[in-house]
Amino acid sequence: MARPAGMSLGCMAALAYLSCLLLVLAHSTTRPGAPGTSGRPPHLVFVMVDDQGYGDVGYHGAQDIRTPVLDQLAARGVKLENYYVQPICSPSRSQLMTGRYQIHTGLQHSVIRSRQPLCLPPDAPTLPERLQQAGYSTHMVGKWHLGFCRARCLPTARGFGSFLGSLTGSGDHFTFRSCDGAEACGFDLHDGERPAWEMSGNYSTWLYVERVKQILRAHDGRKPLFLYVALQAAHTPLQAPAHLLQRHGSLGNRLRRHYAAMLSGVDEAVAEMVQEMRERGYYSNSVLVYSSDNGGQPLAGGCNWPLRGGKGSYWEGGVRAVGFVHSPLLERTGVVSRALIHISDWYPTLLALAGAPELDPQRLDGYDVWGAISRGLPCPRTEILFNIDPISHGHGEADQHSLTVSGFGIWDTGVRAAIRVGHWKLLTGNVGDGDWFPPQTFPGGPQQWQGGEKRQDQQRKTVWLFNVSADPYERSDLAEARPEVVKLLLSRIAEYNRTAVPARNPPDDPMADPQLHGGVWTPWLVQGEGEGEQGVEVADARYSKRAALFF
Repeated sequence: MARPAGMSLGCMAALAYLSCLLLVLAHSTTRPGAPGTSGRPPHLVFVMVDDQGYGDVGYHGAQDIRTPVLDQLAARGVKLENYYVQPICSPSRSQLMTGRYQIHTGLQHSVIRSRQPLCLPPDAPTLPERLQQAGYSTHMVGKWHLGFCRARCLPTARGFGSFLGSLTGSGDHFTFRSCDGAEACGFDLHDGERPAWEMSGNYSTWLYVERVKQILRAHDGRKPLFLYVALQAAHTPLQAPAHLLQRHGSLGNRLRRHYAAMLSGVDEAVAEMVQEMRERGYYSNSVLVYSSDNGGQPLAGGCNWPLRGGKGSYWEGGVRAVGFVHSPLLERTGVVSRALIHISDWYPTLLALAGAPELDPQRLDGYDVWGAISRGLPCPRTEILFNIDPISHGHGEADQHSLTVSGFGIWDTGVRAAIRVGHWKLLTGNVGDGDWFPPQTFPGGPQQWQGGEKRQDQQRKTVWLFNVSADPYERSDLAEARPEVVKLLLSRIAEYNRTAVPARNPPDDPMADPQLHGGVWTPWLVQGEGEGEQGVEVADARYSKRAALFF
């Protein structure tokens, strides 16, 4: 369509967004049904947003974040208000893809770094692999961040029929330049296995939603579709098109202004996806899941208020996520679900919806929670192991005390771990910044927060206990008052730990440097190189020899 004289690109985008919004709102109430009533498996669309905080959506009370489409889709679906993810990127994505806790995939420690010879273990069947076997067409658009050291680690080798997106954890939203530290930078936008140089200059959110629309237009709707849309927004660097920034020009906090603009872009993208699903006939037999991958980062514009902590921590602000399900197949809509749900639950839940339930449920850590979401049935999940990270332990003089005294001889509380059982949540070790960060209304930014509320209970402590049903903001530590509960939950952590596989955390490989591969982040190891007997990455002398040769 030609642009009318005098009309800016920003105005055109705003008009297109308004058109999408009106269509979505006009048609988002549909008579509930049940999966399978049409005789065909439903189309599955999973939208993952990067670093969206608990307080960064309209329906959670955000005053400066405008998300009308997300608000309406959630209001006419099921809001998940007891929904948990992991505190950082790779762990959440690995549990979505495998249905298994980090302790069972060897990915207990941190994210997968760009130069790290590490990826999802090959013996863990992924969600798209299982859905392909069930007859689904599978496509991924957006951020992978699950390792790419070998070709067999790439999305197209782990079950996706097509892929457009980034392999690393973050990068420029326009140029797709990604850096691992200051010394290793390269291009990170891939269409399948090839670098998509020609797409540089497009804003990532718009680029990805256009690919989604292309997939929906080209796909034969008679075949079930799984579409994984892992948007790069609102991860740093905080960047957005000018018209979105102008929409939030009244915000005095620069970081918050850019962050809000990025989430407005997400809202527009979801509107366009849903509109395309309607126009192409997918919507009536579809299930859309929306999820953040972790809590927001307050130092980069995010807000988890009134929850405690943020991204990178095991406090509620780091792991309690924005999430909802929107589908005509829901048997109840316009409700809030307080069922205990974890990101690992989507693996068995979506497989069951696809008519291909997991044959060995004991192999998984996730549960099929569709009955709890759609019908309000009792939820099969009663506890969540957030993680046990043995590498996090700072070995020293305090070890004996953290085991025999604060750990009651059951568990070394110097190890970073967190678990929720029923109403109770226990944290041990260094679980991250426990501040309550106020809403981002201070024009001066983080330096103005010094007068805000600060944590008071993290000095010389290694164990905390909260009743998060009665105290969701984690203000009342009950570890000393309820030692019997502490002992019970420490025992559960110890039991889980006996099932853990060794943590994999190999050192960075200098051969991964994009400058050795045409300026592109790409697989750099051949099959078998740097692997142990079970395909586990190991560090050996070759890495230090290579470093001497190239650096």
